[in-house]
Amino acid sequence: MSMNRAQFAKMLEPGLNTLFGLEYDSYPSEYERVFESNTSQKAFEEDVLLTGFGAAPTKNEGASIAYDSASQQWTARYQHETIALAFSITEEAEEDGLYGSIAARYTKALARSMSTTKEIKAANVLNNATSTNGGDGVPLLSASHPTQNGNQSNKLATAADLSETSLESILIQISDMKDDRGLRIAAQGTQLIIPTAYTFTAERLLESQLRTGTADNDINAIRNGGYLPQGYHIMRRLTDSDQFFIQTDVPDGLKMFQRSPLKKGVEGDFETGNVRYKVRERYSFGFTDWRGIFGTEGAA
Repeated sequence: MSMNRAQFAKMLEPGLNTLFGLEYDSYPSEYERVFESNTSQKAFEEDVLLTGFGAAPTKNEGASIAYDSASQQWTARYQHETIALAFSITEEAEEDGLYGSIAARYTKALARSMSTTKEIKAANVLNNATSTNGGDGVPLLSASHPTQNGNQSNKLATAADLSETSLESILIQISDMKDDRGLRIAAQGTQLIIPTAYTFTAERLLESQLRTGTADNDINAIRNGGYLPQGYHIMRRLTDSDQFFIQTDVPDGLKMFQRSPLKKGVEGDFETGNVRYKVRERYSFGFTDWRGIFGTEGAA
């Protein structure tokens, strides 16, 4: 349905002071600090896991050398989605002077809607971290990621809220990480990803010189050791107020592919005389290697 004069009758009356509701400030993009950005020229993208070799065995004198074989394992697929939104203004609204005012405000509103949708799509990868399966057949956060060396975990065995203890437990778990054949890999946490409810808890845990919540004069080991060099990052579209994540430096973790950038279009309709505005883009969010993110659902 086109926006018409009846919907904006006050704008035609004398004495109008101001219009409000569309000019709120927006936060800077949040997903860009968390998701590795890529471009795509295809309908979808796929990442394939290749496994290497296990630990080399001892060769006894005179015995034959042992052979091992590498292999291709599971595939992670990124299926691009088309996101689009439009509005139109009647010919009569344009004639009565509403066109310029409405168009200027609502084209900005279109851009804001598209930006918000993109942030929601990104955050939903983490919102669904315990429910949506990845390429290996289990969710992003799981205690049973299948590997050729048995199941591996990237979540706390017992769910916990954000605290010094839970942070340290996950960081220890990250330092003990192994590849698909059971060989240890050199990986560390890079940043803490939190919902807004943990803002002040994260500030105290990561920025205090000394340990929080204790009268002892101990150092803040997480801060002093540089275990989270990028600090903490707030994603305001995370829906679970006590879930948190630690991103690692393992490549090919959380990823997004931009198939088509944001495009704007304006055209007139011959039959009605209405003016139509449209925005469109195409992209996908997801994850490949679960080792790129560790976390917990929170105790509640």
